[in-house]
Amino acid sequence: MAEVVYLECTRCGAQLSAEAPRNVCPKDGGILFARYDFEKVKKNFNSEGLRGREASLWRYCDVLPDVKPVTLGEGFTPLVASREFANVWIKDEGLNPTGSFKARGITVAISVAKALGLKKLAMPSAGNAGSALAAYAGAAGIEAHIFMPRDVPLANRVECEIYGAKLTLVDGLISDCARIVNARKDQEGWFDLSTLKEPYRVEGKKTMGYELFEQLGGKLPDGIFRTSAHDRGAGGGLLAAGEGVGRREVECRTLARCIHGCCRFARAAAVRRLSRPRHLETKPWDRRCS
Repeated sequence: MAEVVYLECTRCGAQLSAEAPRNVCPKDGGILFARYDFEKVKKNFNSEGLRGREASLWRYCDVLPDVKPVTLGEGFTPLVASREFANVWIKDEGLNPTGSFKARGITVAISVAKALGLKKLAMPSAGNAGSALAAYAGAAGIEAHIFMPRDVPLANRVECEIYGAKLTLVDGLISDCARIVNARKDQEGWFDLSTLKEPYRVEGKKTMGYELFEQLGGKLPDGIFRTSAHDRGAGGGLLAAGEGVGRREVECRTLARCIHGCCRFARAAAVRRLSRPRHLETKPWDRRCS
């Protein structure tokens, strides 16, 4: 596995030690990315070395944090050819252990959290991320506090409870859940595992990009297209996939379409220096975009 040389702020460029738990940049609140010594990786890696490795995202351990994995067998999901559209392939992320791509980010974040000695984690979730956190925290023996809107899908609620997480249902939206986590985390001793509030969930999600490259025979797709019924889920997956194929190694266009519309895609893409998503449908009455 690869040593994280430092964590880099995407706003000010500050370089921070990866030896301690960190959320965002203490100077300006910027998102932190893990940085590796890619020259060292290139000297010690070749594609032939992937043969025979386990069929999970941890097969790309050369570009993942050097920690003992807390894994349930996530990643390396099938890439299925569309029967309706020529040259279109579908990545079936529903076959991940907890039923969504969220398992990718959580496996790496939990693995690092355990290596750093964290005991309590907290996260707001509208569904799938909460289920993944509950499952992987349970596997790691880490206490998980999950805050979900009261109208969350029953399946996600049941999963969190079965896996042993401490679940709180909130009368409101996921943004209200996030405010509760932010207000109580210091007092309760929780480490905030919210999307883009820590540097390692994206490390797991980026493996979608590596898998696409490998499964397409060493070629990149013309673009990655991601749809979602809400902005947060699609944003995390889309931007992470683009990150995986675009960060310092290879380049690929990322495209997005949010069913209910949200401007957050464009803002996030600009901040993270990715290609601006090409397809964004935004309704003027959708105040979540502001």
